[in-house]
Amino acid sequence: MSPRLDLLHPYPFQKLRQLFSDLTPNSALDHINLSIGEPKHPAPQLVKDALMANLAGLSSYPATLGSEDLRQSISDWIARRYNIAPPDATTEVLPVNGSREALFAFAQAVIDPSAERPTVLSPNPFYQIYEGAALLAGAEPWFVNCLAENRFQPDWDSVPEEVWARTQLVFVCSPGNPTGAVASLADWERLFALSDRYGFVIASDECYSEIYFGEEKPLGGLEAAAKLGRDYTRLVMFSSLSKRSNVPGMRSGFVAGDAAIMAKFLLYRTYHGCAMSPMVMAASAAAWRDESHVIENREQYTAKFKAVTNQLASVLEVTLPDAAFYLWAKTPIDDEEFARRLFTQEHVTVLPGSYLAREAHGVNPGKGYVRIALVAPLNECIIAAERIVRFCKTL
Repeated sequence: MSPRLDLLHPYPFQKLRQLFSDLTPNSALDHINLSIGEPKHPAPQLVKDALMANLAGLSSYPATLGSEDLRQSISDWIARRYNIAPPDATTEVLPVNGSREALFAFAQAVIDPSAERPTVLSPNPFYQIYEGAALLAGAEPWFVNCLAENRFQPDWDSVPEEVWARTQLVFVCSPGNPTGAVASLADWERLFALSDRYGFVIASDECYSEIYFGEEKPLGGLEAAAKLGRDYTRLVMFSSLSKRSNVPGMRSGFVAGDAAIMAKFLLYRTYHGCAMSPMVMAASAAAWRDESHVIENREQYTAKFKAVTNQLASVLEVTLPDAAFYLWAKTPIDDEEFARRLFTQEHVTVLPGSYLAREAHGVNPGKGYVRIALVAPLNECIIAAERIVRFCKTL
């Protein structure tokens, strides 16, 4: 077996199960799970209809490059969403089986393990795939803390020169998981300047981009490049239908950006054997072309945040995020102990923030926080918030 597998950490939800293994929750209360970022709204009917209408695709081997129709629908969506020129649908867009699979695979294609101490930079807290992808690609993860005093953005200026010199890949997550923080144009300009200087690739994870509040849409990586008069050199974005369209089980997303990198990534994926099913391609194209279901989805999340944020803010240090469907709440006691006692007393599950981060530069930036995923139906979120308030008042 690969010795690199021994470098992997337990996944956060494995740690959560262990944390709760000796607990008996209040049996008088139904369980409300706000720990997992899994969309619970119904899948759009247009997606279901497109799947059913294209079952004949089961009889065909899929193309790794995806269908021309799907690539064009993605290119058109990018142009509409970000008000930029459409990426070339043949050379700058690649459908993938969800952003999780693509983020992992991308590191395997980008990293040169023969270099001296190849390094991958990741925000901290972070989506654990970034770390696992780096380790299994033969690289060293280097965590850039995202603290409240820095708007929960990575502090790029804290990275030493010698680390930048060996960095091959930088993961960016905007809107961020778990904080919901969105990178500004100035943040992107700083990162682009560093990429120009040191030559690393930027992987921009934007899977939460369509869940936001108000009229201001989160800025994307390709959009930032266009605003700054740049091309897509060393830049790729990752997006997904899972959160946008409530179809996590369909495993559908895309990668778009630097054509030279995309060509190499396509070659890798051709051997990797991870082409999307033809019927999923057809359903995905339908989803990318429709915005009405996305607007309805966003309205549902807005209603939940409106209903519970102020209520929770009466007992916890928490504010409305820039985007995404998480509340990043500071706890008055240790985050693991908070989660354990809340589960026992109120049968509500939240995720300790320390499970989403690593000790780096003298601090675990997730410690003392919990991630609350507002994915349950509105009434359940309201009940859960009432229980959390009741619990906090006992501390």
